[in-house]
Amino acid sequence: MRKKLIAGNWKMNLDWNEAMTLFANLIQFETSKQSKADVAVFPPSAYIRHFYELASDRKSSIGIGAQDCSEYNGGAYTGELAASMIKSVGASYCLVGHSERREYHHESNDVLSEKVERLLENDVIPVFCCGESLDHRESGNHTFVTDNQLDGTIFELNEEQFSNVVIAYEPVWAIGTGKTASPDQAQDMHAFIRGLVQSKYGATIANNTRILYGGSMKPSNAHELLSQPDVDGGLIGGASLKVDDFGAIINACS
Repeated sequence: MRKKLIAGNWKMNLDWNEAMTLFANLIQFETSKQSKADVAVFPPSAYIRHFYELASDRKSSIGIGAQDCSEYNGGAYTGELAASMIKSVGASYCLVGHSERREYHHESNDVLSEKVERLLENDVIPVFCCGESLDHRESGNHTFVTDNQLDGTIFELNEEQFSNVVIAYEPVWAIGTGKTASPDQAQDMHAFIRGLVQSKYGATIANNTRILYGGSMKPSNAHELLSQPDVDGGLIGGASLKVDDFGAIINACS
């Protein structure tokens, strides 16, 4: 049975003191509860090593992730971070293809494929994001768009590589808007994605692949979303910046 993963994407939020306080409080929450889910946080890259050391010192099982990495191994790429670098400072996960990266940085399938390859070469788990815009949803092209995002990237991996990938379905129209896909809409898309994985890699890999929902999950809707059979956790944005809200979502995992 797939264990839920609740991942908090902090994006470009919180200064040093705010971030360390929040993470320390999250560790304290973790130690006071018997969570049924794996938990990971994706802070700004400047904080990764400090979070890793604090988690290690307090024997926390919270995973640390990076929000992005370069498609290159190294070189004259000012401002970029190689997969080997984020691995060396304690990251065990990394987001790839978040809708904001696709929109603001115009990341193509080719670029995203290279990023996934670099992460896997360095034993970092890619959390690969996919999902449709409101226009695609309303025009009925949402399954085509999502299929294309997967087919041109992670579906190029072999079975062993793919087994180390987490997928995050994020309906772009529900990110930071307060809108949320209904439980039925979320389940339909998660089941569709799992069906694509099964067609490509077979039932065993499909049944073991974790597919997260990322679109304004919050305490009030977490239980219903996480109760869907193909929803294996959440990629949480705003709600992950408040320990009570993030903790409530973790506790919603059955």
